Formats: sequence, structure tokens, C-alpha cells
Amino acid sequence: MFSNFLNFMDMKRLYFLYFFVSLFIISCGESSVKSKSSEMKKSLNQNNKQVSVIVNVSYTENVEEIKKFITDEQSPLFFNLEDSGIVRFEWFLDETTNTATLVEVFKNSAAYQELGGKVLGSPINLRFQELFKIESLNVLGEISEEFKAKLQPMNPVFKSYIGGIN
Repeated sequence: MFSNFLNFMDMKRLYFLYFFVSLFIISCGESSVKSKSSEMKKSLNQNNKQVSVIVNVSYTENVEEIKKFITDEQSPLFFNLEDSGIVRFEWFLDETTNTATLVEVFKNSAAYQELGGKVLGSPINLRFQELFKIESLNVLGEISEEFKAKLQPMNPVFKSYIGGIN
């Protein structure tokens, strides 16, 4: 009977040891997450040279066809581009008004201009033009005058960086 008691006490110690080791491992993991997030410093009024493009569109096609184009054709194409410099490429839909917004963010103007040069006139861009009417196009950041001229048929608005937090 006494040996059963000792076995019970050993099991209890093992359980507590396991519990404290688990807590230690979890707390180490949390501290590394916190240290990574603190490494991402904010900058005040420092132009990071990114170019953001906000494209507001309307559509008349069936919303399921629009979603299929976005998720099965356009997004995978941009996702699979080699070293394209795309930071963000996200669609947002309002099915009640048949409108959508595409948000594109590029590492810099060279990445935007390189990708734009490849896409303008391509089959995916032609399909985009069939499905959507561009209501507004805002280009935020610095791009070359030459590329601005190429975008003129879409009546873009160009805005330069002034300041903020990034």
C-alpha cells in the first residue's frame, strides 16, 4: 500500500513538472512574438516609397462571375508572378450596389510600373475591362511622367506623399 502511495506521489510530481515545463514553453513563445512585433517600428513622416493604387469599379455581370474572375483568374495570376513587388492585392465587393474596390500596394514605383507595363493590354486586363467600368482610379505615391501618360485613358488622380505614420 505504501508503494502505491509513492507511485501516486511520483505521478503527481511528473504532472506538476509537465505543467510547469508547458507554461515555460508557452511563455517563451509569447515573448518571442512580442519581441518581433516591437521590432516593427513605426516611422513618422518618412516616405517608404510604396505606391498604392485604389481602383473603384462598377459591374453589370452576375456577381458570381465577378467573384470567379477575381478568385480564380486575376488573383492567382498576380499571386504567382515572380518577384512582382506586390505588397497587397485585395478586392472588396458591395453586392447591393454592384460596385467593388481593388486595393493594390507595391514596394515602390519601379515595381508598379514594371507590373503595369506587363499587364496593360494583356488578356487578363482585357477581361477586366469587359467585366468592370472604372469609376475612379487613385494612384498614391510617386511614379514617372511616362507611366502617368500611359494611365491617362483611365482618368487617374495622382497624389503625392506628404506625411503620416508607416
